[in-house]
Amino acid sequence: MTDPEHTRDGRYVVINGRKWRTTDPLIPDERRSELQSILMAWRRDVKRTQGAPESRAGVQAAKVALGERGTPWWEQTDDERRARWENEVPRPGDE
Repeated sequence: MTDPEHTRDGRYVVINGRKWRTTDPLIPDERRSELQSILMAWRRDVKRTQGAPESRAGVQAAKVALGERGTPWWEQTDDERRARWENEVPRPGDE
């Protein structure tokens, strides 16, 4: 599989002509992998629950932690970025 096209500044990937914000490149690999796993679990939960608000909120929280939503990672200080990805992100079934 080939890597998707990136914009020159590296902030977005281009898929089918549409730009999508990239994951914050400063996130340590282990944490990025953990957050991506949480995101995929929430996406499965969205499908299972037919889009329940709690499931969608979980997707949002994971994407914010990854830097793909919320304040753009390139507009945050290093401390703000670190706090964002270190913040606890719930998993499906956590109460």
